[in-house]
Amino acid sequence: MIPFVREFDFAYGRRDQVSPLIQRVIANNPGPFTFTGTGTYVVGRPEAGSAVAVIDPGPLDPAHLEALLAAVEGRTVSHVLVTHTHRDHAPLARPFTERTGAMILAARPPAQETHASGGLDEEEDAVFAPDQVLTGGEIIEGDGWTMEAMFTPGHASNHMAFVLREENALFSGDHVMGWATTVVAPPDGNMRDYMASLDAVIARDFATLWPTHGAPVTQPAPFLAAYRAHRLEREAQVLARLRAGDRSVAEMVPVLYAAVDQRLWPAASLSVLAHLIKLVEDGAATAEPEPGLRAVFHLA
Repeated sequence: MIPFVREFDFAYGRRDQVSPLIQRVIANNPGPFTFTGTGTYVVGRPEAGSAVAVIDPGPLDPAHLEALLAAVEGRTVSHVLVTHTHRDHAPLARPFTERTGAMILAARPPAQETHASGGLDEEEDAVFAPDQVLTGGEIIEGDGWTMEAMFTPGHASNHMAFVLREENALFSGDHVMGWATTVVAPPDGNMRDYMASLDAVIARDFATLWPTHGAPVTQPAPFLAAYRAHRLEREAQVLARLRAGDRSVAEMVPVLYAAVDQRLWPAASLSVLAHLIKLVEDGAATAEPEPGLRAVFHLA
């Protein structure tokens, strides 16, 4: 069982000092995919006159914009870092930088449609454009803090996490969340990339993970081990459904997600498809005509 963390103290628009170098302000956009809402992080020293970075400004919400401006008042915002271009993370970046003068840093937006079907809150911000394109490995320095861009594709092809070296902490965006597993939605989401990125995060042995939604993960090693085991178990379950005679995503989801709210089944369908695509690539399954929500799948 994954040791999810679903209870934590917060109030919308309130600036909370959550570590020596991290403050958090949560947007009022709760939902089945955003949990309590988008958590925007301010990284840097809290005293007036210091220079800070802001991670994932969030949705296009005037109240959240004003809360963020109040949170950084008296300080300089040097960088705005965006983990990926889903609309609950990226749209407020440009309005915020127009008010603060900061630069936006992020990976290049994806070239293709993000999801194979609608129904998710995580659709793409179609107009997002960073001032500086990140590819992973870049070092971003500020007033008493050092950030490293860590490329973590899988949930999104352009997903970038950020390492705060002074606290051995990872701002994990939607790559790892403390309250739920992450949606991997083709065609932009990719299960093989996700598993490789998850292994890379595990190898770094971080002290804390700060997801964009929900509470921090303060014991990452056992949490990530369970997260990884869950994905491998789900892959085994998909293979078992193929052996049982299921031939489509639509047949598998009601069985594999029988205990899950049916409103989440469209997202579950995309995760099952992501596993099936990986199994086809691995040579363990075949698809006719090609992997997709309406494809017919067989054991290889």
